[in-house]
Amino acid sequence: MSQQYDCCVYLGDELAAYGFGNDHPFGPQRHHVFKQAFYQQALQKKVAVLEPKSVDQKILELFHTHAYVEQVKQQSKFGIGYLDQGDTPAFIGMYEAASTVAGSVCDAIDRIMKKEYKRAFIPIAGLHHARRHIAAGFCVFNDCGIAIEYLRAQHDIRRVAYVDIDAHHGDGVFYSFEDDPEVIFVDLHEDGRFLYPGTGSESETGLGTAKGSKLNIPMAPHASDADFIHAFEQAEQFLVTQDADFILLQCGADSIQGDPITTLSYSEKAHAYATQRLYKLADEMCEGRLLAMGGGGYNHDNIAKTWTAVVNEMA
Repeated sequence: MSQQYDCCVYLGDELAAYGFGNDHPFGPQRHHVFKQAFYQQALQKKVAVLEPKSVDQKILELFHTHAYVEQVKQQSKFGIGYLDQGDTPAFIGMYEAASTVAGSVCDAIDRIMKKEYKRAFIPIAGLHHARRHIAAGFCVFNDCGIAIEYLRAQHDIRRVAYVDIDAHHGDGVFYSFEDDPEVIFVDLHEDGRFLYPGTGSESETGLGTAKGSKLNIPMAPHASDADFIHAFEQAEQFLVTQDADFILLQCGADSIQGDPITTLSYSEKAHAYATQRLYKLADEMCEGRLLAMGGGGYNHDNIAKTWTAVVNEMA
């Protein structure tokens, strides 16, 4: 089947298990509403559907500290307390669920590098706030950071472009690679003066030899599709100069109008546009290698229409 499609999508209850309960904004329904819309639109006829995969601890520790991974394992047994200062509660089975998010990302990378597929999408992924030593913002393991380190360790890919269009700044990725000139970082997010985590100003362009390898574009509250496309043209011009070997896209649906915890006013057309531009850039720059991760989004209708729009473009 892998020869039939350019794109694969990961779906399964093991991915849906990453969440903080039915009453939490980041609950299991996020996976299910996407899956329902995916099949309603018959996208399984355009892409390969793959089972989630787990990953072992040594892969998690390519990015995270050993002490932190051990802490997650312990708190996962009983689901008591928080992993940070109060945003990210522990839940029973958390270690296994978060390992499946990271494992599915790594499996997608392996398949793309083996040329089974050019592109992949994982709905429950893009957990971009976790730092190397601590959780943050509903993110236990930072699969984006793990992906970057995994590309290097397993596939000798040096220059990785990370593009983030979630409403929230991808601070866990940015600060973990702020001084790394080979991680090209582009982030369009709601202005940090108005939204968690409060970071990602235009002046943050990298440290030391990495200065100029990072592009942060804060967007004003209520920014529209037209505003997004204008900003993304700037992002694209930047990416063209960077010569990446692999592109990661974090396509959080919380930047779509009507999200309960953000104030951007894009439609799903913004995410479709970004996906289309990035896969064309990937075709020109790095043999089509593009991996998209769902990221945030807390309005179920927005999740369904936005992520299916992304998959439609990738297919």
